[in-house]
Order: sequence, then structure tokens, then C-alpha cells
Amino acid sequence: MSRFRQALLAATSLAASAAPWGGALAQPVSGLYIAGGGGWNQVQDADIALRRGGYQLPADIDNAGTARFDAGFVGLASLGWGFGNGLRAEVEGNYRENDVNAIGGFDLSPFIGTKGKQRSYGAMGNVLYDIDLARLGVAGSPVIPYLGLGAGYVWTEWQGVRAASVPSFSRLSLTADDSDGQFAYQAIAGVALPLGQYGLRGLSVTAEYRFLGTLTPKIQTELRRPDNSVADRGKVEPDNYNHAVLVGLRYALFQPPPPPAPVVAPAIQAPAPARTFLVFFDWDRADLTGRAREIIGEAAQNARRAAVTRIEVAGHADRSGSPAYNQRLSQRRADAVAGELVARGIARDEIAVSAYGESRPLVPTADGVREPQNRRVEIVLR
Repeated sequence: MSRFRQALLAATSLAASAAPWGGALAQPVSGLYIAGGGGWNQVQDADIALRRGGYQLPADIDNAGTARFDAGFVGLASLGWGFGNGLRAEVEGNYRENDVNAIGGFDLSPFIGTKGKQRSYGAMGNVLYDIDLARLGVAGSPVIPYLGLGAGYVWTEWQGVRAASVPSFSRLSLTADDSDGQFAYQAIAGVALPLGQYGLRGLSVTAEYRFLGTLTPKIQTELRRPDNSVADRGKVEPDNYNHAVLVGLRYALFQPPPPPAPVVAPAIQAPAPARTFLVFFDWDRADLTGRAREIIGEAAQNARRAAVTRIEVAGHADRSGSPAYNQRLSQRRADAVAGELVARGIARDEIAVSAYGESRPLVPTADGVREPQNRRVEIVLR
């Protein structure tokens, strides 16, 4: 299972490095950046209260009216700083505009011929966090998701809003041309696609959703008679919630150039010994199996045919025991192999015996692992 996992991880790393974005390009923002975007904005249908001015309306009318809005647009720009750990802070200026579609309620409805616009503009301070998908196990992702919260101050303006009631109430008209600033708050969810893989270092395309709300603005309003005389004055207090979907660009300034690709020198492989034989052992054993004796016999025959001057016999052990015990075990194994070589006609003074315990594994493993390929003696003919 461990080999399978190693192969799987190697394949994942290879796929990430072969991807066009190179994996490492999708990193959190670091340093100063500027950003901008625009898109679709929808003002949520608003409940309206009307505060009378003391003329004809008998009393304040709370949440008895409704304003509806057409889809509009939003634009914003921001200046921020990325701390390199995913956290960002920025200041933002924004503008939204929507047509007023219909106004009703206040016991004066239905209003007809509604027209005009709601505009909002203001400044926000935002804190955002870029989510490093690599830390979540998503290797080589080309995008960076992010989340954020903001707070600030936004002015809400009703411009040229006109709505006339039906004739049953002397055909009063509601007019509003006023603005009011209130505390604002927003939530942000987005995703960025860095364009470094296309040679546009520091530049990213962004797509995001924003929810913006403000405390209730108070818009000066007049109710006028057909002769345009003022029947009453008051303040319209609409709820103000905005939903926006934007696309934009973000540019991280003063980014250091990417490090040069490492120059990989061609690997110089040491020539493998011309005549090397491996003798393997059972776990915690130093006695020779039938197959082991056959391999030692082949080594002895080759030594006589090639007239070698030196035979190296090195004993090894896996990591399933203590280092001291494995050192002794590897020595016993080496001595057993050397003894068999002598029995097959090799002079003892031609054999150099050494023991390395668990220090030179053929297959690296964790401590305590029984690895058959590490329980061996190497015979090298020089």
C-alpha cells in the first residue's frame, strides 16, 4: 500500500507540474495592488415608511409602502495590500444605479407612471482572505477563491423619482430628489485567476458576488396636488439591500520577477560494479537458504573465471530492530556469506568483510518496518 501511495503522489505532482499554470502560480497576493470591476446590480424590493410633515397625512405610515427596482449596474475600484499569508486589506470606492420600477402603498396606491433612479455611492474598508487550495490538498489549482467582509459609508440618492396615485385620492403625486448617507456593510465571495502563465505577471481576472446593505436612508419627499401645490412633505425611508455580480481585474504592483528555471546538470552516474551479487535473508535470520547458496556459488565461479584480486562482502539489515542489534545481525550475515565463499574455494585473504547494520537501506523505510530487500549481503567482485 505504501508503494501505491508513493506512486499516486508522484503522479499527482507530475500532473501539477505539467499543467499550463504550473501550480505554483496560484499564490495569495503579496504587497500593494489595485483592482476594479463592474457588472450587474439588483436592489432588493424595499419596504418603505413615510414620515409625515404635518399637512394632510393623519399620521406616520410605517412599512406600508413598497418600492421595486429594475436591474442596474455597479462599478467599483479599490487599493489594497496583501500580506502574503492570504490576508488582504483594502479601501474601495463604489457606485450603483437602478431605475425605480414601481412604488405602491401608503393607502394612496396604486401609483402610476413611476419613474426615476436610485443611485448609491460611497467608500468601504474591506478585509479579505485568499484561500490557498494547495493547503487543502488541491494541488495545481489555477484559481484562488476568496471571502471578505467590509464596512463603510454609502450615500443613497433618489433622483427624479415621480409617481402619481389614481384619481380617487385627488391624484396626488409623490416626488423625491434627495440623498442621505448611512453606515454600510457588505459580504464578498469571489475567485481570482492569475494570468502569470500567459506572461502577465501580477495580473488576475476576478469574478465575485457582493451583498451590500445600509442602514435605512431618509429621503425628503413631497406629495403634490394636480396643480403642483404641495399637499404634504415627509421622508421616505426605504430598506436598501443590493445584490451584485461583477467581473474585474486585479494587478499586484512591484512583484519580483519569477526565479530563473533551475539549470539541471546532466546526472553523472558512477559506473555500476561489473560483477555484483545480492544474497537475501529471512527476517531476523543469518542462515543461508538454498537460493542464497546458489547465488554465492555463482559469485565464486565468476571470481575464479575473472581472476579477481578482491571480493567485498557487505552485510545489511532492515529497520525492524534496534540499531545495535541490526549491526550485529548484518555482521553475522556477512560472515555466513564469506564462510560459504571459502567453502567454495575462495581464499579468505581475498575477502573483505564489512557490516553496515540498517544504515544503508536499499529501500528507505520508517523505523520498525520489515523490508525484505534491506535484509541482504552484497558481494562485489573487484
